[in-house]
Amino acid sequence: MIALFDRLLAPLLRTLDPETAHALALAALRRAPLPHSAPDDEKLAVDAFGFTFPNPVGIAAGFDKHAEVPDQLLRLGFGFVEVGGVTPLPQPGNPRPRLFRLTADGAVINRLGLNSEGVAAVARRLLARANSRGIVGVNIGANKDSIDRTADYVACIEQLARAADFITVNISSPNTPGLRNLQQAAALDDLLSRVIDARERAAETAPRRPMLLKIAPDLSLGDLDDVVGLARRHRIDGMIVGNTTVARPPSLRETALAKEQGGLSGRPLFALSTRMLAETYVRAEGAFPLIGAGGIDSGAAAFAKIKAGASLVQLYTGLIFRGVGLVGAIKRELIDMLRVGRFNTLADAVGRDSAEVTAQPWPA
Repeated sequence: MIALFDRLLAPLLRTLDPETAHALALAALRRAPLPHSAPDDEKLAVDAFGFTFPNPVGIAAGFDKHAEVPDQLLRLGFGFVEVGGVTPLPQPGNPRPRLFRLTADGAVINRLGLNSEGVAAVARRLLARANSRGIVGVNIGANKDSIDRTADYVACIEQLARAADFITVNISSPNTPGLRNLQQAAALDDLLSRVIDARERAAETAPRRPMLLKIAPDLSLGDLDDVVGLARRHRIDGMIVGNTTVARPPSLRETALAKEQGGLSGRPLFALSTRMLAETYVRAEGAFPLIGAGGIDSGAAAFAKIKAGASLVQLYTGLIFRGVGLVGAIKRELIDMLRVGRFNTLADAVGRDSAEVTAQPWPA
């Protein structure tokens, strides 16, 4: 079924406007009679955040913004799914066009602006799958016109405590004006204090959900020191490194599209995001697991993230250019790399190259 999906649908999607193609992909997943994926090799299992993930490959927030197809994505072989970003109130996001495919670079620029149907709709859909298998988290953000953005995160946590397996506090979207300012030390200290309090209050009547923090790859190392230090002090359960970048590497070939405003994802993000991942791993000192995201389009790229410090990885843009068969390909390649590297488990490889990565010149 996955091979048929890629062979028949993928060529059509690439001829369409990117946002139209995305909507069609979601519609196809809703209707496709996907069987449950085959069990994963036990060597791919990862223990993190109180869960045992069947494999380390997750789909990043942004693909299933409104929690329409989490179970279908799990059937494609993902080890976990993150839906969202979700805002407390529905909002349309930025005007179209707002999604651009840089085919020659294996990249995408988006300025969607956290378009969301609102947290109530997402919570309702997730509660309806309460007895389904698989780990599904939610990425939360703030409404564009909110007066108190921290209160927006609290409101999302209150509604999602029963519905999500984990919650990611997204302070790194470049498409909501001022949102990345929450990564500054004083603002982040207040934010983390309030979201952890909200999680603990919710845990009085619902399961205690792991709380993750998603950061930008564009932070200075000084700011990263502050972010990781605050995450450790507030006992955040993990971090995702990282979101899209506002930088434009000089190597980009699609020079006209590269001028579009928004966050860049895909292959050109790999070097920067992997460097920031390793820098975060060194600073976290094992206090919590990390999820590596940015530019993963092969098993080699996924394994490089793991050796830089990731316990789990996420992808999205790679699917656009390589199709949903990429998930199975990465898992097969990871098994081969474990064997070649003589690692018994993925955990044995986590962070092995972090010192080497942080010693290299800074990526362009």
